[in-house]
Amino acid sequence: MKQKSRHPQLAWVLVLRFLTLVFWDVLGVRALDNGLAKTPTMGWLHWERFMCNVNCQEEPDSCISEKLFMQMADLMDSDGWKDVGYEYLCIDDCWMAPERDSDGRLQADPTRFPGGIARLAKYVHSKGLKLGIYADVGNKTCAGFPGSFGYYDIDAQTFADWGVDLLKFDGCYCDSLEHLADGYKRMSLALNRTGRSIVYSCEWPLYTWHFHKPNYTEIRQYCNHWRNFADVNDSWQSVKSILDWTSSNQEGIVDVAGPGGWNDPDMLVIGNFGLSWDQQITQMAFWAIMAAPLLMSNDLRTISTQAKALLQDKDVIAINQDPLGKQGYKLRKEDNIEVWERPLSNLAWAVAMVNLQEIGGPRFHSIFVASLGKGVACNPACLITQLLPTKKKLGFYSWTSTLKTQINPTGTVLLRLESAGHVTLHQKTSFKRCTTLS
Repeated sequence: MKQKSRHPQLAWVLVLRFLTLVFWDVLGVRALDNGLAKTPTMGWLHWERFMCNVNCQEEPDSCISEKLFMQMADLMDSDGWKDVGYEYLCIDDCWMAPERDSDGRLQADPTRFPGGIARLAKYVHSKGLKLGIYADVGNKTCAGFPGSFGYYDIDAQTFADWGVDLLKFDGCYCDSLEHLADGYKRMSLALNRTGRSIVYSCEWPLYTWHFHKPNYTEIRQYCNHWRNFADVNDSWQSVKSILDWTSSNQEGIVDVAGPGGWNDPDMLVIGNFGLSWDQQITQMAFWAIMAAPLLMSNDLRTISTQAKALLQDKDVIAINQDPLGKQGYKLRKEDNIEVWERPLSNLAWAVAMVNLQEIGGPRFHSIFVASLGKGVACNPACLITQLLPTKKKLGFYSWTSTLKTQINPTGTVLLRLESAGHVTLHQKTSFKRCTTLS
């Protein structure tokens, strides 16, 4: 009875939260029904880091070859990547021979992949991992290798026979929007007919946006995730442009994402050369907020301990993989600081605040707790934990509190807000000293 008298509005808040989430579910659209990608896909993809390097004579350690993928498989197994969820080892463009075989089947370059894709798949599977491969809906891949136009059924069956677990299907060299849409649908159906579980990663909307707004309801019915925007590269400008595009188009893309189908902002370039440490934190935080596939493109043989720890941060991965499956969105922008939020399971929320000002030093930013999580995240109170750039307990905050944070230039503070009603007694005890912060 004492609890009720202290928080008379709590019952109404819980009802409001429940109805809000139910309403969002009703608005959701049907996903590709192949039982896959119930949470965003996690793994490694070669393109941004290794591109189309086929010169194995002069660059044997960085060319697109069986050797490269076997080395990455070994590291994903031994260095903890698989243990935190990175399970797909994905080949991008430039793996093919220049021509199909005499039966019209795609074939791997015999010099760079002497055992073929089937042997590589078997090796990857022996490590407890899954293999992804690349093809194109048009007449040629983006790098000029054989495309799948007119071969959708035979290519799907070839991939299944080899033991492939994911297909990234690009959209170069397609002569019409009609053929583009038809090809993506045909390949989706062909993959399902094989009877093998193959995640289907599309670039359909990326090529459609040049002409008209994509039909995301239709795309979601055929694809497990889909690219919307240009390829990421190893630069802050690239990462920032992806965030800008996503927030500018969030009204049309956020609600369509969910278990079985995700917006894909492209690869994680953490651990490479172009991003500062703060910018790497920003990419990791926002790919978690956006419920994005986490497909790293880096060199696991040389990655720094610091970058590895960031990519393997279990608390941040938990936000990305949250089973509620709701994509986050930009809440507001004020004085070059953007605030994004994402609803999580158990009435929790994730909040990311990025400082887009690229001059000067760290800046303080204050925000009313009542404005977060559609006004209910901290009503009547919540427990706030900072996950990035470092993990620390901030304590309990009431609905009327103000939250003050310090954010480095191009850096991000990532927070997890947990409803006071879902906090355990142990957590309440450990956070007792922090309550005065609010």
